[in-house]
Amino acid sequence: MAGRGGGGGGPGALNEDNARFLLLAALIVLYLLGGAAVFSALERAHERQARQRWEELLANFSRRHNLSRDELRGFLRLYEEATAAGIRVDHVRPRWDFTGAFYFVGTVVSTIGFGMTTPATVGGKVFLIFYGLVGCAGTILFFNLFLERLITVIAYIMKSCHQRQLRRRGSLVQGSLKDLRKTEVDRLAGWKPSVYYVMLILCLASLLISCCASTLYMLMEDWSYFDSLYFCFVAFSTIGFGDFVSSQKAQYDNQSLYRIANFIFILMGVCCIYSLFNVISILIKQSVNWILRKMGGRCCQLCQRRLFRSRRNVVMPGTIRKRCNISIETDGVMESDTDGRRLSGEMISMKDFLEANKVSLAILQKQLFETANGCPHQISTLPQDNEFSGGVGALAIMNNRLAETSGDR
Repeated sequence: MAGRGGGGGGPGALNEDNARFLLLAALIVLYLLGGAAVFSALERAHERQARQRWEELLANFSRRHNLSRDELRGFLRLYEEATAAGIRVDHVRPRWDFTGAFYFVGTVVSTIGFGMTTPATVGGKVFLIFYGLVGCAGTILFFNLFLERLITVIAYIMKSCHQRQLRRRGSLVQGSLKDLRKTEVDRLAGWKPSVYYVMLILCLASLLISCCASTLYMLMEDWSYFDSLYFCFVAFSTIGFGDFVSSQKAQYDNQSLYRIANFIFILMGVCCIYSLFNVISILIKQSVNWILRKMGGRCCQLCQRRLFRSRRNVVMPGTIRKRCNISIETDGVMESDTDGRRLSGEMISMKDFLEANKVSLAILQKQLFETANGCPHQISTLPQDNEFSGGVGALAIMNNRLAETSGDR
């Protein structure tokens, strides 16, 4: 398996990046096949039983009311069309008053898409295409900004706990204020927040929000607690099947408070699950890299030594002590005015975040151009076991904020 920075080979050469992509694709296909087999085994029998019961009910109803099967099925098709337009047997809230429309656009921009409300007019469908294009992009940016700040807060809390632990062990000796600060800086210089602890914190936060929301839904929607937990995962992960949808009854006790609480729970849940998914993606990438190392053997070690000697187009968000901006035109490195603030754990502004994303996008564009022209790009000079450098978007945010390396764990 050729290294990423090795010369020779066109865009289709099986270098480390391509090998990682192909391995991940194969694992996803196997994951899908396994999931399909499990769900088919669990649900197929229930589907057959439900179909058999329905056919029996349809036949009995047809005989009792002296209706032909075709007439009855034609009537049921009309009901299916009415259901698609939001009409239900039981009395439910209007779909397209202002509050109903607000609930709908919230499911659109968050990509949940429950499916219980859909535009029926041509104008509504056309407007949805353009509205969703901008809204989904803006919401993804919001999730990324939320992820940036959440990781900053978690890292700050973990660092404070680590400092207290060092003081409790006596690693940070008591002395003059100046000596104490210098000792703390020396002791904490190589410390990084563990991605595993971050994942645990996000799991606990997501579980707490889901449990609280499930209690609310159980009381207000008359669902079982398990069904409420199921709805929370489906909604918070933006899967959005639509078999359970909250806040759809015409009237509730304390209706205004419930709808506000429902909005807050869904917003917090989606943000936490989105962050958790990105942390888990880092662990998946670590596992894929571990498999590649096992498969590659000595060849991978040779590739890593080549990468260690490389010095051009250095991008090291996960290991460098001083954050820098990359000049795309000159391949140079320029110091950022916000370096000290970033490394201190302070939350960055939207302006700084957008500027960092511009640099990442420009680097990606340059790498794509070089790859298309047969010039493999150089990457960062990292330790041998570091597999979490680079990236664009949410994964890059996690890499930059956690500075996590597989060799440290």
